[in-house]
Formats: sequence, structure tokens, C-alpha cells
Amino acid sequence: MVSYLGSHRDVRVAGVSRRDEVDVVVAAFDSLSADAVAALRRSAAEPGKPIVLMLDRIRESDLPIATECRVVALLPRTAVAGGELPGALRAAAAGANPFGTLIQQAERFFGGFVRTPEPAATNLSARETDVLRLMADGLDTNAIAAELSYSERTVKNIIYALTSRLKLRNRSHAVAYALRTGAI
Repeated sequence: MVSYLGSHRDVRVAGVSRRDEVDVVVAAFDSLSADAVAALRRSAAEPGKPIVLMLDRIRESDLPIATECRVVALLPRTAVAGGELPGALRAAAAGANPFGTLIQQAERFFGGFVRTPEPAATNLSARETDVLRLMADGLDTNAIAAELSYSERTVKNIIYALTSRLKLRNRSHAVAYALRTGAI
């Protein structure tokens, strides 16, 4: 992508060390993973720097996160080959957005995205969320029970009911699912 953008006369690529010279941030990821969101939030912390986001996969639930992080253009990574990236960068630098809202952009480009299905609605109870949060912190069943003032059997029942209802394989899968869906 750097060599592609460098071949356009009106686009100058600045490295990460020269962030003060940047007018537009280009962020390219496979999907909006936790690491990608953290990187976007760091970039969004710099005032006045619009973000052009390029992804291979996206979910509808990712759009509010992108909006929160000041993403002004959303493109599939295949847009590099299609030649749309330089135009998006010029428009973002000028403060314009010829592509419409992020939702309109997502709808337009879903043909180029690999659409990741939304996870089933979790409807986690407060007890389930508390147990998952403590599991993510590395606590075992006894420690979770002590922390929440539950019996060990109650904690095991909560975990069993949660993993069965959501068709999760084990505790690690339950924690990963909760992190991925934003439940914890």
C-alpha cells in the first residue's frame, strides 16, 4: 500500500514517526479486532486527523466503533487495486466525504467486503457478565465464587448454562466470545 500510494504525485506517505506531518491516517486491518480498535482509538486521539479505514471483513456492529474513532471513509482493502484510495484520501484531507455516511459506505462496499455474520444476541445476565469478567481476569471457580459470594456449585451452573445456551466449547471460548461481542 505504501508503494502504491507513493506512486501518486499528489499523495505523500509519512511514516509513523512523522505524525505531525500527517493530514489523513490510513488504517488497514483484516477486521476490527481488539488490537485494531485500540490502534484506531490512539489515532483518533490526535485532533484533526481523519481516518480512512480499510478492512477485509466487517460486521454491522463495527460501524459505531468506526464512527467513534472518527473514521470518515470505509473501504474494502481491494479498493487499493481499484484505485479508489487516493480519491478517498484527497476528500478526507479536504474535509469532504463524497462516499456518504459510514452506513451508506458499508452498504456500498459490502460487495467488496467479506461480511462477517453478527453473533447471536447474548442477552447475558449481570451474574453471567460478572462471572465472565472474572474468568477473563484468570480466576478459577473457587476464586470467582469467593469474589462474588456465590457457592462454587452456583458458579459452575452459571458457566454451564452460559456455554450450553451460546453453544460455546469451553471457558476460554466463552471468554473469547464475550470479548469479541463486547459483553465484557
